[in-house]
Amino acid sequence: MAQRTIRYGIIGFGRFAEKSIAPAIRRARNSEVVALQKRSAEEARKKADECSIPLAFSSVDELVRHPDIDAVFIVSANAAHCPGTVAAANAGKHVIVEKPMALSAGEAQEMIDACAANGVKLMVGHMVRLSPLVRRTKELIAAGRIGSVKAARAEFMYDARVSHRKWLIDRAVAGGGPVVDVGVHCFDTLRYVLGGEPSSVSAAVWPLPTAASTEETAYVSLRFPGGVLASVFCSYTAPYRRVTLEVIGTEGVITVPDFTAGDRPGRVILTRGKGDAPGVPVAEEIEVPNLYIEETAMFTDWILGGPEPELSGSNGLANQRIIDLALTPGRSDS
Repeated sequence: MAQRTIRYGIIGFGRFAEKSIAPAIRRARNSEVVALQKRSAEEARKKADECSIPLAFSSVDELVRHPDIDAVFIVSANAAHCPGTVAAANAGKHVIVEKPMALSAGEAQEMIDACAANGVKLMVGHMVRLSPLVRRTKELIAAGRIGSVKAARAEFMYDARVSHRKWLIDRAVAGGGPVVDVGVHCFDTLRYVLGGEPSSVSAAVWPLPTAASTEETAYVSLRFPGGVLASVFCSYTAPYRRVTLEVIGTEGVITVPDFTAGDRPGRVILTRGKGDAPGVPVAEEIEVPNLYIEETAMFTDWILGGPEPELSGSNGLANQRIIDLALTPGRSDS
């Protein structure tokens, strides 16, 4: 491409988009924000003026048809991810969409097909696997530092009762509760560090989802190749935020507190059972960049001719399949 700057329009310009996504696009290489969309035309124009964004729209269709927009970043509620992606693809715009990718694997496949048919790129915002904490965990496993991996667990709990996203427990809008909101980060991270796809998925959730409301707490069990057992605990009704990744092997354990955090230092803790100090945790401090900047730069590079990223639509579909199994009573793979 002769053009060296990708012009983004943000669909669903709420608090998260304003505080995290728009600044990330502006700080990512070869990227700029030129448009936003909110449901109210008046609010869209007001927010665009406040944030120094040239174009404002109340309609997704109007935004994606504008010739001065090359790509869209979809940050709307989960139910709008599929229709927004299809509309953008049909208008010839590249798409990066927030996680969860869709409300179902069927929708995720529809998004992939629409982008392929129109020759545009599709990426899903599973930016946690870009963290050097997660990368270091995978490196330690590959180097045999914990021996043969036997089990892993990921935990993500927080108090969603104070969230500004009031639609979080509305199943028609959210598609699911903590399983789709934060559990999906755990699924993606486990798939990445363990290097495979689960052969079985089962879950216990409470309360049972209805057509109107989501689960609030879930425990998901997964079996990975080689007999590796994994679990994910996620909850909306915790008294405080706690996020942990742990991988257990025959010779040691890797623990990563707050493995999803970015823009600050983090720790990877290795505890080995043998050597000079058996059972003594050794912490490695690692600087973690702003992961929203990292994912945006990765997507822009792909549009401009770089390699296809790990966060492609097919990766999002793999996570969506796990979600579907976890939230469908009585179903599992075997």
